[in-house]
Amino acid sequence: MKEKVHPAYFPEAKIVCACGKTYLIGSTEKEIHVELCSNCHPFFTGKQRIVDSARRVEKFTARAGRKAAVATGRKVKVAKRAARKAEKLAKEKEESAKGGSASGGEAKAAKTESK
Repeated sequence: MKEKVHPAYFPEAKIVCACGKTYLIGSTEKEIHVELCSNCHPFFTGKQRIVDSARRVEKFTARAGRKAAVATGRKVKVAKRAARKAEKLAKEKEESAKGGSASGGEAKAAKTESK
C-alpha cells in the first residue's frame, strides 16, 4: 500500500451545529460546522422552524390561499361554459327580436336551406 495517499484520520473530530450542540465522531477533518442536526431538524423534533428573510413563505401561503378560494376543476369549467353559451344564445335572440342582421346561427340556417 502506498504511503501518504490517504488523508489523516481524527478519531475525536468535533461536529458543531448552528443550534450549539456538539458531537464527537471520527472524521478526516478536525472540526466540521453544520446548519442542522438531529437536535434541531424538524423531522426529529416535530417542530417547524422557518427562517425566512425575504418573506417567501408568507408570499407562498398568500398565493396558495388565493388559489384555494378560486374554484377550479372540471365541474367549474363546465358550469362557466354553460353560462357563456346561455349568455350568447340570449344575445342572439335579442338581436333577432330587434330585426337586426342575421346572426351566426341564422346565417348558417339560411345557407343550409338554400342548398
